[in-house]
Amino acid sequence: MITYRQATRAELNLAVEWAAQEGWNPGQRDAEIFYETDPEGFVCAEREGEIIATGSVVAYGKAFGFMGFFIVRPDLRGQGIGRDFWIWRRDFLRNRLAAGAAIGMDGVFEMQPFYSKGGFQFTHRNLRMEGRGQSAPTSEQPQELKDLPFEKVATFDQKHFGFPRESFLKKWTQPAGGQALGILNGAELTGMGVIRPCLNGYKIGPLFAEDARTADHLFQHLSSFAKEHPLYLDIPENNPEACALAKRHQLKEVFGCARMYHSAIPELPWNNIYGITTFELG
Repeated sequence: MITYRQATRAELNLAVEWAAQEGWNPGQRDAEIFYETDPEGFVCAEREGEIIATGSVVAYGKAFGFMGFFIVRPDLRGQGIGRDFWIWRRDFLRNRLAAGAAIGMDGVFEMQPFYSKGGFQFTHRNLRMEGRGQSAPTSEQPQELKDLPFEKVATFDQKHFGFPRESFLKKWTQPAGGQALGILNGAELTGMGVIRPCLNGYKIGPLFAEDARTADHLFQHLSSFAKEHPLYLDIPENNPEACALAKRHQLKEVFGCARMYHSAIPELPWNNIYGITTFELG
């Protein structure tokens, strides 16, 4: 008999291990920060005392949720376990949110028809781009996000993410072994970017900017931090300037997901989003 339940902190570590085996290259501190963001947002399927599937159902208040970490143990795939668990996860998250609230997800391309049958609508592709960090100093001198008023950072992030996520942001913008930068125009924050160490190399996310020039300066500074190491940026394909940035810096597509939404589709300034934060939590 299979039971579905909330996952423990240790079981989230297992989900991250499985994600690494799938080639998703999670960040070194992702499990810690993800769990603190929403301890009730991680679930698993259990049979005879063994975890056989994992998933996240993170709620940002009552207005928005995000599904991720959907992994069935490889030796048990093709038996309907994932289908039933996924439907349970969707409904579990819907019950955590207000009626009609948006739910987002980044699903692997081959699963798109299944997710569509489950009520999710495709909006665009998010593409993982890979390159190498390069030293490229620019005239713009960004500031550490931790040195800026947190309210300013949180407001700018919400403008681009669509919903408040202060508890996540406080940890995410102080990445151990990484860097979090912002660019100001006078007193106004016009761009922010975070780079964190992963199992392989470094990953940038998010990368939000009011214009392509600001995004490029931020990218170059973050790329310099990862000099000579593998570097990853998850770009929304529906932002032509993000695609141009990736091409300009010789990043190559290595993976991708379909961004899909259930119920409402948030109105986001995709032309100002050059790198999403994560595939797992949005």
